[in-house]
Amino acid sequence: MEYTRYQGIKETTAELEWADLITIDLSKFDEPGGKAKLAAQLKHAISTVGFFYVTNFGLSEEEVDEQFALAKAIFDLPAEEKQKYRVDPTKQGFFGWKPRGSRKQQHGLVDNLELYDDPKWNDVYKYTPRPPPLVEAHEKAEQFQRHLAFVLKRLLILSAIIMELDDEEALWKLHDYESQSQCHLRYMLYHPRTPEELVKMQEHDIKHNVYGHTDFGSFTLLMRQPVAALQVRPYGETKWKWVKPLKGSITVNVADTLSFLTGGYLESSIHRVVLPPEDQRNVPRYGVIYFSGPDDTTLLKPVQSPLLERGRVKENQNNNRSMPPDGVTAGEWVKVRFGSIDVNYANNKDNKVVVKSVEVVSYA
Repeated sequence: MEYTRYQGIKETTAELEWADLITIDLSKFDEPGGKAKLAAQLKHAISTVGFFYVTNFGLSEEEVDEQFALAKAIFDLPAEEKQKYRVDPTKQGFFGWKPRGSRKQQHGLVDNLELYDDPKWNDVYKYTPRPPPLVEAHEKAEQFQRHLAFVLKRLLILSAIIMELDDEEALWKLHDYESQSQCHLRYMLYHPRTPEELVKMQEHDIKHNVYGHTDFGSFTLLMRQPVAALQVRPYGETKWKWVKPLKGSITVNVADTLSFLTGGYLESSIHRVVLPPEDQRNVPRYGVIYFSGPDDTTLLKPVQSPLLERGRVKENQNNNRSMPPDGVTAGEWVKVRFGSIDVNYANNKDNKVVVKSVEVVSYA
């Protein structure tokens, strides 16, 4: 498959306030004492921002660019072809294609995000209809997803070390790649805003395309995206800071279900997507993201952790999202969060949700 070097797009020259993020070098994972050192770094990262970079993760720039080219091939399909794969919760669940403009925003605006969510390549989803470019590239697509699951395994092992669990793979064992879960690879495209939309956004002082929010799953793995638009709000702060597209990295953040499984110690990080700087504002912003999550049947309750038993609370704890009620599974949580997206776009914020008649408040 031919591909364009999306990573070669020039970075912005705008003066931006970048977030200070820790870098986790996975090449050190198997070195003597490597896991302990990386876990200490990760512990610091999740105590301050909840975002961090991962480098030396085992994929070449060419392999990453091939996935960006695959995203472009999917979105370049005729609308009538893409419509065959439209998201339909009654059929393939929350996976599939979502067109730009299907979510209403304030002041007559609509969202500018087009996406295709591709489920895991396993027996559970083997009959899921996929667009022709994905079918054609199925071997590389599956290999890419499975490798990101391998990266996820290492991050969950480091998380288990932070939580002082006896079994370093305890959290990973809740993320079986062959089981049904809401893990998926997202191919996305933020279309540039039209001049008319930009005028309206300026009139109403709207800077973002996606409101401040937390993700639903465990870890979110964002392949390096050269167009600046991602911002994070460090714990305990109100000011947003830009996330720099660090060459050769994956940007990772903590999400809801991992926060619940660790009793809030690993806390969901708050982030948003804003208009790119002026020198990148007219560039289509493609993205390739792996949203991980535990098996659908996983109960969202804290693991048995000596750290939690001692009542340890991390520095700058900002955990104002209450735990879901007893008996809620990971699959149920994602279903409820997905069900709130249209309302979130409509009133421009990440809203509380109701799970089993219990309100669970939002971080953002």
